[in-house]
Amino acid sequence: MKFRTILLAASALLLAACGTEPATEDYASFVNPKIGTGGHGHVFVGANVPFGFVQLGPTSIPQEWDWCSGYHDSDRTVIGFSHTHLSGTGIGDLFDITVMPTTGPTTPGRGTEGHPEIGAWSYADRTKEVTEPGYYSVMLERYGIKAEMTATARVGMHRYTFPATETANLVFDLENGGCWDSVYDSGFEVMKDENGRVKALGGYRYSTGWARNQRIFFWAEFSRPCEEFSIVENPANLNPRRKPVYGYYGMGKVEEGMQVLVKVALSPVSVEGAKANMAAELPGWDFEAVKADARKAWNEELGRVAITCQDADTKTVFYTALYHTMVAPSVYNDVDGQYRGSDDVVRTGNFQNYTTFSLWDTYRAQMPLMTLIHADRCNDITATFYHIYEQQGDLPVWHLMGNETDCMVGNPGLVAFADNIVKGFQAGLTKEQMITAMTKTATMPDRGQNFRMEYGYIPADLYAESVANDMEYAVADGALANAAEFLGDKATAVVYRDRSHSYRHFWDPDLQFMRGRKVDGSFTEPFDPIYSRHETSDYTEGTGWQYIWLVPQDVQGLQDLFGSREAMLAKLDGLFEAPDHVEGENASPDISGLIGQYAHGNEPGHHTLYLYSMLGEPDKAADRIRQVYKEMYFNDVEGLAGNEDVGQMSAWYVLSSFGFYQVEPACPRFWFGAPNWEKAVLKVAGGTFTITAKGLSEENRYIRGVKLNGQPYDLPYIEYKDIVKGGTLEFTMGK
Repeated sequence: MKFRTILLAASALLLAACGTEPATEDYASFVNPKIGTGGHGHVFVGANVPFGFVQLGPTSIPQEWDWCSGYHDSDRTVIGFSHTHLSGTGIGDLFDITVMPTTGPTTPGRGTEGHPEIGAWSYADRTKEVTEPGYYSVMLERYGIKAEMTATARVGMHRYTFPATETANLVFDLENGGCWDSVYDSGFEVMKDENGRVKALGGYRYSTGWARNQRIFFWAEFSRPCEEFSIVENPANLNPRRKPVYGYYGMGKVEEGMQVLVKVALSPVSVEGAKANMAAELPGWDFEAVKADARKAWNEELGRVAITCQDADTKTVFYTALYHTMVAPSVYNDVDGQYRGSDDVVRTGNFQNYTTFSLWDTYRAQMPLMTLIHADRCNDITATFYHIYEQQGDLPVWHLMGNETDCMVGNPGLVAFADNIVKGFQAGLTKEQMITAMTKTATMPDRGQNFRMEYGYIPADLYAESVANDMEYAVADGALANAAEFLGDKATAVVYRDRSHSYRHFWDPDLQFMRGRKVDGSFTEPFDPIYSRHETSDYTEGTGWQYIWLVPQDVQGLQDLFGSREAMLAKLDGLFEAPDHVEGENASPDISGLIGQYAHGNEPGHHTLYLYSMLGEPDKAADRIRQVYKEMYFNDVEGLAGNEDVGQMSAWYVLSSFGFYQVEPACPRFWFGAPNWEKAVLKVAGGTFTITAKGLSEENRYIRGVKLNGQPYDLPYIEYKDIVKGGTLEFTMGK
């Protein structure tokens, strides 16, 4: 490859000061879970293990957009500690099975800040808060109780240290979820010992919201017996169906410093399933051992990548990003393999079933990252997708707790499924099964695809966000074509390769933008390339500037529309020089992290910087990528440019920092960009893959040569197969 020496007219970018350092295995110590808890990051804070079903942590009173995870740095209220949370989403749901330790009487309800007579809520003393991978602790000011928690994959463990009190209680709140979530049925099963004291609780919570039919079952055990257990309905709840209930586990008088342990196991299937999960994963009562095991689990997963870097903040940014990529997808079955399918039928699978797939976001970087460093999970991901297809008729779009939410646009699950196929993660499926799952998904006459199949594109006067919907479908068609070609089905590949060019209908050659086109062929008017109208314009969470580039499946075809490589590069330069604001009274709040009109805070443009590399201008790519490293990721509560989006925002950083990024859908190659580490060692299927950036510094930030396994390498990208079989990739950096 000929590495060009053209520099952008931009300020010098600070690189991490990297060098040799002693090896360490405590990667968890480099993680700051508070990154992204401010601004619009929406990240989860609490105790969990990698890809675990349980995310046990605090839930606050507010149910607004910035509290989608249940936690925001600006707010100290706590209604209790819930066992399920989302991380980085733009919609809120879950917060199931909330436990709150209390002293003295409380009333049912979520509560209102400033009114302690309503609900059991308390302020948290954030000065005494501890957040670590696998462990969370905070003081509850109202009660003087220290709350601690840790977790296994399916069980949350609590430890509460009480002050001296006559009335120590544990409140089980089955009413309050969060944001869109609304409970419609809930209940307890009370288990007593031979003396008539409560020794365990079973129960369930059925709710509807973003996940329209969510069913969670639980089993709870306690280290201290219950003197009195009462079940109370919330009289203020006017739900015409069965009222949500609260369980009050009264322990009576306790001495100063008394510690009470609680274990709560979850199941998507049954109370018996939750009980079996606890017996398998957490039969004992050693809190410190469980905490240590959770940290060990995080260290094993975080240790799949070892970077060499002496700058503490930069190292924290990296390992926190890697941590965020492993909150989800989440296991979604019992230890015996039973799970609840998309059709609400309980099945037993011979694979690990997963849920929480924010695929419109994660197909771009988080899922490709998994194929590199979590290959051991990818066949199960493929199997999960295929069984979802069998149960609901198409591959997942945005799957949550066994429910298809149909959130966002296009067929992103098809992209991820196809990418797994071409990388060899086929889960034992036949060629016919894989092709059929993809083609049936691509021809479902819903979500605008009916218009696309009728007109060849989605007309703007028939369907909202027509440009974004159609262009995402075209990306998925490109992925399908690549997978079909890989599987030897050339006829299907030809059909969907042609369909992947539907984006060309939106091209305005005069203005050089993708514009909404009506049934009669005319463009929508008026047109302003920096205008946004959330959910009702021609674009999804974007502007005309940002949607020019959503053609990763056909970059050559996009160049042909411009007429030349030089014209396309000029327009790409213009993206970063355009006004760095968005017009419109109801502009999408997701358009954030702006450099000109490049919006790093939202996913559709995450590949755009790498178009420079694909067009033969890698130095321009390097400059812009390093600008994003510096300006969009830092060690602070507002250290993310937008929603974390279930790992995608962080996965972009992790993957890019290695020096490459997968741009094309289901095309297993990674284009070179800007390595950020002097050395990074990845644990891959074939052993280890070591990446070095020789001479990397603030001045020497451009790739000037490449060697693969010690041999000169002249391609501007690296193949997936060359990474995962293990070996070495050496970048020589220069001015």
